[in-house]
Amino acid sequence: MPLTWTLKPFAELTTAELYALLQLRSEVFVVEQTCPFQDIDGLDQAAWHLLGHAPGGALAAYARLFGPGGAYPEASIGRVVSSPRHRRTGLGRELMRESLAAIGRLFGPQPIQIGAQLYLQTFYESFGFQQVGEGYLEDDIAHLHMVRA
Repeated sequence: MPLTWTLKPFAELTTAELYALLQLRSEVFVVEQTCPFQDIDGLDQAAWHLLGHAPGGALAAYARLFGPGGAYPEASIGRVVSSPRHRRTGLGRELMRESLAAIGRLFGPQPIQIGAQLYLQTFYESFGFQQVGEGYLEDDIAHLHMVRA
């Protein structure tokens, strides 16, 4: 499924884009994963927002991107999410490829850190990420820090 990718800083998001990305994050991270947490964490304003729209305009994939010092000392990718209606199509891989390319365009080649849910470790390793440090619990979900050099 070909997506249309848009990359914007927070100040350039339309109200409809902001609503759609918050709705998707809530649908997956809060409802689907049964994890009430403070998704609106004050970091969105400093992030670049990568939005993948399916034909017809529905938001199918999203990630939040930071330069060094934004969320971690390294550049980072977070809130990586795909719509349940568009899964099992290779969309997650496409989203990560687009995210890595966008980080490169925005900030140049450099290490990238993520806070990954443990069950996705192998997925992120396939993009060159390696675990650093010990695992941890975030909102009662097992996570680990991973870095791609």
